[in-house]
Amino acid sequence: MGKVKVKQVRSNIGRTQNQKRTLEALGLHKIGQVVEHEATPSILGMVNKVKHLVSVEEA
Repeated sequence: MGKVKVKQVRSNIGRTQNQKRTLEALGLHKIGQVVEHEATPSILGMVNKVKHLVSVEEA
């Protein structure tokens, strides 16, 4: 599987606890932070859950 770069583009203030924990599990803490992950089904599921807060591109 390939890699994906996930960038946080919106704040998690006012979001549900589940969405905040998902961002934390992805390794995102600040707006503008970029992390790289393998494109596994679990990672893609987490990204899909917070797709309104992040941008994704293939690495």
